[in-house]
Amino acid sequence: MAFSESSKATARPKRADPAMEVLKVSATSKPVAVAGAIAGVVRTQSKVEVQAIGAGAINQAVKAIAISRGYVAPGGLDLVCIPSFIDISIDGEERTGIRLIVEVR
Repeated sequence: MAFSESSKATARPKRADPAMEVLKVSATSKPVAVAGAIAGVVRTQSKVEVQAIGAGAINQAVKAIAISRGYVAPGGLDLVCIPSFIDISIDGEERTGIRLIVEVR
């Protein structure tokens, strides 16, 4: 799909925070495994960036975030998710994905 110059008027940042841990989720990722990774990072760093490209990957990422909320809730942590778009270069091709910042409320 081609975009006109006017549709690219808003630039998307490459990274929300350079020091933040990034977890990349694919359509074949197991939500329970990703949830464990999210919970582990959130417990030590209080926030994590989850990246997903495509409907299947986004589905797995959202399920993982929901599961991870259950993992950290007994410890008194309440997780929130802040979604945004991200442009990612894969094999020289620009792709649009979803960035999900998961942090403690």
